This record gives sequence, C-alpha cells and structure tokens, in this order.
Amino acid sequence: QVQLVESGGGLVQPGGSLRLSCAASGSIFSRSDMGWYRQAPGKQRELVATITSGGTIKYADSVKDRFTISRDNAENTVYLQMNGLVPEDTADYYCNAVLYFTNYWGKGTLVTVSS
Repeated sequence: QVQLVESGGGLVQPGGSLRLSCAASGSIFSRSDMGWYRQAPGKQRELVATITSGGTIKYADSVKDRFTISRDNAENTVYLQMNGLVPEDTADYYCNAVLYFTNYWGKGTLVTVSS
C-alpha cells in the first residue's frame, strides 16, 4: 500500500514558479515509478511528467523545458519544479505511483496561474 500527499500548490502570476512535492508512505518508494498528472476544469486528466524507479524521465510536450521532475529516494519524495508558468497550467495536480502494476493517487494540489 502506498499513500501519497501532495503539497506546494497555490496562486502564482504568469511567468512565476512553484515547486510541488509529493511525500510517499512506505519503504517501497524507491521501487515505484512516480509521476505528476493534472486535470483542468472540464478536461481529462493528463500526464505532466514521470520518473521511473531507474530514473528515466518523460515530459508532456506542453511542459518540456519549463518543468523538471525529480525524486529523492532517501526522503520518499518526488518533486515537480515548475517555471515559466502560464494560465494554461492552471489545474489540480496529482501525484501518481505505480508499483507492481497497481496505480496509487494522491488527493491533488491546486495550481492557479493568474494575474
């Protein structure tokens, strides 16, 4: 069982930055593939970035070169550094863990980009 708790969301002006954190419970974090997804009002949830247990990273085209995903296995935490935020990045951001073909989700943290 994996429990995920996101933090770091908030209101930011266009062009600003935020860093999201996702703390995972359990001692199996290092074996989990982790990811960030987002869901804007009226839209489907979409992939933002993923990082495998081996460190392979993938980004959505819309965030490439602006967002950076990283993980700290010692702290059981995955991060999403978001720079150059634009209003289209406004969404609920969800942390995801995949372990033994099972998906786990956090409850989400809201990011609002607005002047």
